Amino acid sequence: MRADRLLSILLLLQNGGKLNSRQLAEKLEVSERTIVRDMDALSAAGVPVYAERGSLGGWMLAENYRTGLTGMGREEMLALLVTSHGTLLGDLGIGRQSLETARQKLMASSSAALRRDAEMIRQRIHIDGAGWHASDEKFEWLSVVQEAVWAERKLEMTYRKSDEDASGDSRIVHPLGLVAKRNVWYLVAEDRGELRTFRISRIMEAAVLEERFERPPGFTLGAYWERSTAEFKSRLPKYPAELRVAEPRLARLKRERYAKVLRTEPDGPGWVRAEVEFHTLESACELVLACGREAAVLGPPELRERLRAEAEAVAALYRRC
Repeated sequence: MRADRLLSILLLLQNGGKLNSRQLAEKLEVSERTIVRDMDALSAAGVPVYAERGSLGGWMLAENYRTGLTGMGREEMLALLVTSHGTLLGDLGIGRQSLETARQKLMASSSAALRRDAEMIRQRIHIDGAGWHASDEKFEWLSVVQEAVWAERKLEMTYRKSDEDASGDSRIVHPLGLVAKRNVWYLVAEDRGELRTFRISRIMEAAVLEERFERPPGFTLGAYWERSTAEFKSRLPKYPAELRVAEPRLARLKRERYAKVLRTEPDGPGWVRAEVEFHTLESACELVLACGREAAVLGPPELRERLRAEAEAVAALYRRC
């Protein structure tokens, strides 16, 4: 609705300062021409909005002008309650714009001190809802870690690098923020001059120290997590293969967690030739076997041989039954 868009423009200018037509159009997903018409409508309604010309120009509100139109709708309130990940909002039929509008309204109605607190929280808590798998991990020391993050005090902890590590090692870190990925919590901290990620369920002991620390200049928790996640994924093992797959099975193969369909091309009626990236030879064998007669490996030869041997073993098993 246009009224909602006009309010969004007003709040964006109030909270963000000067914005040009292109920036506003991108944020609100409309054309720049629509933005110009909206500005005319705001001006006609008595809102003190004006344009600053030049390459660094943009739309601005008169100094000290603040709107009182900050009432929240039901969807916007729900958006605040489900801010863990954009896909969750989509599942509920709530768009990202509702979340952004709610945030703008809160910021518009808040004092400078509260806005600073909101930014501090954004820097220290990050929710990543795109989890790798479900977990029933326990987080015995989460409250202690959270206290250290909030107070910006050094954290002494005993940490085991894997679930099989019975002893762990002691270290003192600078806790910068918490990240929740599905129902697994992580600590992002500076450890011996390097940024590291620690799984909180692997913390065996923890204590908040009196000594404070300085946060790294320019550090942003969300940006670090996205970069760290991308680096982790890039280090995962890769096993490329070429398959001939029935079209109905291809859709299911694309949803597999440990298989990535890189490209496809038609290969006869009802079939496609697909380049697929698995993690390992073993996982490739398991996933292709699950396809049954709806997939055939064209290469590499070692995967074809492994599948042939497995198929013969399965056939022999049923002959004995």
